Amino acid sequence: MVRSIMIQGTGSNVGKSVLVAGLARAYTRRGLRVAPFKPQNMSNNAAVTENGGEIGRAQALQARAARRATHTDMNPILLKPETDTGAQIIVQGQRAGTMKAGDYRKDKSKLLGAALESFDRLCRDADLVLIEGAGSPAETNLRKGDIANMGFACAAGVPVVLVGDIHRGGVIAQIVGTQAVLDTSDLELIRGFAVNRFKGDVSLFDEGRDDIAARTNWPCLGVVPWFNDAWKLPAEDMMDIRSHSGGACKVVVPQLERMANFDDLDPLSTEPGVTVEIVPAGRALPGDADLVLLPGSKSTIGDLAYFRAQGWDVDLYAHVRRGGHVLGLCGGYQMLGRTIADPDGVDGRPGTVEGLGLLDVETIMAGKKQVTLTSARALEGGEPVSGYEIHMGRTEGLDCARAWLEVDGRPEGAANASGRIRGSYLHGIFTSDAFRASYLSQLGVVSDLAYDDGVEDTLDALADHLEKNMDLDRLLALAETPRRA
Repeated sequence: MVRSIMIQGTGSNVGKSVLVAGLARAYTRRGLRVAPFKPQNMSNNAAVTENGGEIGRAQALQARAARRATHTDMNPILLKPETDTGAQIIVQGQRAGTMKAGDYRKDKSKLLGAALESFDRLCRDADLVLIEGAGSPAETNLRKGDIANMGFACAAGVPVVLVGDIHRGGVIAQIVGTQAVLDTSDLELIRGFAVNRFKGDVSLFDEGRDDIAARTNWPCLGVVPWFNDAWKLPAEDMMDIRSHSGGACKVVVPQLERMANFDDLDPLSTEPGVTVEIVPAGRALPGDADLVLLPGSKSTIGDLAYFRAQGWDVDLYAHVRRGGHVLGLCGGYQMLGRTIADPDGVDGRPGTVEGLGLLDVETIMAGKKQVTLTSARALEGGEPVSGYEIHMGRTEGLDCARAWLEVDGRPEGAANASGRIRGSYLHGIFTSDAFRASYLSQLGVVSDLAYDDGVEDTLDALADHLEKNMDLDRLLALAETPRRA
């Protein structure tokens, strides 16, 4: 009979996603059929599933940790922010429309049925379902209609473990304070707590750990030291994006306001010969860049305006005059063209805006959203390329005659006459080792890195880390068969 347990956090970004990934690998290695699940996620860094939909990238990593194919049931409700007050709603992998935050709060309880339906299906083919909460259950103003934390736990009938982040400070108040504000029915589901991301001698927190246990009457399942290699795993949230120092080749990435699908940066960050520099608002693009990479965007026209507002367009033109390389992926590709037309307002207000004009192409934001895993081939060297497409719109123009990829026999992407400025709709291309090595060789970098092997090794090391620092036997014993099962 399937069992399940939910990992909730005292706040956002306390390390829940990484912990669930590590637990998934640890229990999978013990011979269990593990499935990850997150009822509601908010992220513009989506993954394309093998059944042709979208889920949060954290759940894709957790599926990989569980050695399981990705499926839209692993994250049935995905919110992709488009503005400060609105988001695109993805239900069971498919776009269901756009909703303002206030309206979503009123209607989100209606989505609980979809979340439970997906959860039930996962339970039919698993020994253990590891559920990840979102944000914090202590946000009492969000409790009514909640589907992300205690609302889901109560509906599904699953026990909860609460995780606090000591690196952020105040972890005793985080955990004890959460207990203080929860309703009795919610508290009955909590079976224990864990403390994450401790730096230094763990024994120095013994008194703090015992104080939390005494105040809450919850057992401690572990104090987890900082996992130094966490940066080698694909980042889920824009808050997790960091510059990474490596070799002499500098890849510069402007941090767009609605940056999306930035997993393209992960393989580059692991290259010893490459330095990846994320440039925040208010700073100029460095003049010593070898490559400026324009990433994907959830709001291409809005981010293009944001790009210009930072003065990055001036910096980019100077970079091109110096002979630098430019690569635009998905939304970044669209920005590089002459114009972006949005007649139906799918990306914001209807109208047409001028692009950066570095590629002789034009984009029309129209048609069905493209969401697909893709196998391609580099036209120049013939290297196989694995990736995915997740975008609205189509791009055409003279520079498409210099396509540099081939997908199912059709040309993909565009390049200028020199080949130094390129664009493509294909995400994830740098996970393909041979292609990445070929592309970087044009920038003077020698690469022999096996990226996927590195991710697998890191997941194994993370599982080892949790086996050593958490009581995984006790955690598994706390998991229960969901009432719905």
